[in-house]
Amino acid sequence: MIDRLWLVLGASFAFSGMAAAAPDSAVPRMAIIIDDLGYQLEAGQRSINLPGPVACAILPDTPRATALAEAAFASGKEVLLHLPLEAMSEDGHTEPGAILLEMSRDQLANTFSANLESVPHAIGVNSHRGSLLTRHPGHMGWLMEEIRTHGNLVFVDSYTTHKSVALQLAREAGVPAVKRDVFLDPDRSPETVAREFRRLKELAKKSGVAVGIGHPYPATLALLEREIPKLRDDGIELISINELVLLKHKQMTGNAVPATGPVSRASKETR
Repeated sequence: MIDRLWLVLGASFAFSGMAAAAPDSAVPRMAIIIDDLGYQLEAGQRSINLPGPVACAILPDTPRATALAEAAFASGKEVLLHLPLEAMSEDGHTEPGAILLEMSRDQLANTFSANLESVPHAIGVNSHRGSLLTRHPGHMGWLMEEIRTHGNLVFVDSYTTHKSVALQLAREAGVPAVKRDVFLDPDRSPETVAREFRRLKELAKKSGVAVGIGHPYPATLALLEREIPKLRDDGIELISINELVLLKHKQMTGNAVPATGPVSRASKETR
């Protein structure tokens, strides 16, 4: 409770992000997500404090999940449920809230609902791992139905395998979605993070929009703290993941969609 109060008080949409033509605006745009939040308080708060509309993707049922979600929301940051999906190799470890191939339809639905409860204010879902589950149409179809059922949620495919069917299934279910273009930190070295950030900017300039995902590593956070304020000088606009999804949806369909917002679960949060 103390951690939660301290964080709150101290805190100030299915389409590829690369393939389609640039949006109407001539200004390249990018969105950035920080994944894997929920365990470490200090790294989580530092991620929340990043300049600009950087989305915070929080793992469900982790020690700091609710507190960090509340703090991010209080700071005006978008919150995503960082949903664990079964990978090809789980290394003998199943993460809290994981969606598994062995689950029935009802088990999947119940797990997803519980995960949303543990991450308040989520405006969308992005996948954590999932190299096995994201290639299975049955379970991904179920998941997209759940996402659609729970309000105006968007989906971001972290795209950990090129065999992922997530975007196709999202389109069929009517769930607005995009996929990740660049992982900023495939390793934690400052040189790698700088190289991948340059690549993200180049993709935004080439394709009009691009989505980057990073993690709360010291090198990643340090680079973003330093480089995000320079994006306008580079001719790039940093926008929220929700704005980017709506932009891509309108670009692909010619129709706007209702703006997403926090899903109200106040009564559940008091349990």
